Amino acid sequence: MSTVTDATTSPTRFVTSADGTEIAYDVTGAGAPVVIVEGAMCQRSMGAGQALVPLLSGRYSVHAYDRRGRGESGPGSSPYDVQREVEDLVAVLDAAGPGVRVFAASSGAVLTLEAARQGVPMAKVALYEAPFILDGTHAPNPLDLPQQLQAMVDDGRPGDAVKTFMRTVGVPAFGIVMMRLMPVWKKLVGVAHTLPYDLSIVVPFEQGTPLPDGYYADVQPETLVIAGGKSPQYMQNAQAAIVDQLPSGMLLTLPGQTHMIKGKATAPALLSFFSQPS
Repeated sequence: MSTVTDATTSPTRFVTSADGTEIAYDVTGAGAPVVIVEGAMCQRSMGAGQALVPLLSGRYSVHAYDRRGRGESGPGSSPYDVQREVEDLVAVLDAAGPGVRVFAASSGAVLTLEAARQGVPMAKVALYEAPFILDGTHAPNPLDLPQQLQAMVDDGRPGDAVKTFMRTVGVPAFGIVMMRLMPVWKKLVGVAHTLPYDLSIVVPFEQGTPLPDGYYADVQPETLVIAGGKSPQYMQNAQAAIVDQLPSGMLLTLPGQTHMIKGKATAPALLSFFSQPS
């Protein structure tokens, strides 16, 4: 297995989730543990971890895992439910050991918030742009969007599911055409069956209405919520709304950044936050 950094990356390891699904992960570097939770269509070989692992592993042991149905992780030993993914995360956190910090991106941020809301222990949490629509600055997404994409996958049209998802998140038509010509398109289509999972996690919070009162009031870890300074207003507003509900939350806006995570812009903030005493 090739390494992604000068630090040593372990061969793929596996941990068994509560329903028997094997979850694949690897560990790079040494030090206190950090777990990376990827967003939609991302996995260890393609996602935020590719940008961040080389920059975090000089100080931390970075645990990157494939969410169920992706990469080397199992497809799931029971019907999909967000609770199964919470259990997957718990299994990886347990494998990482005590004092674990978590970085989570996009739908992975929503998953991590749900785990924290349920009391899953984490020392510190950093979230990058949970994709909520909580006000009128962006049109709501259809509540049945997960079912729409599931129907495309079931009909043998995973490429259509990917295109629909990309249009939903604002990728221009020209950008979608260009991506279809790139090698990465095959990888995206290969995990299209997981898009309904991500959408089922986020769509209830994409209806243009505020978070329920006190929804995240029981989240205990100190939490850094990151927004990109060039991200749409609805995205920036949503991050501020999340922070307003967190008992120990802080908002950081990275100038010039978007929903696409760049390691050189994001890693310094994470290193600073993770190193501060709780």
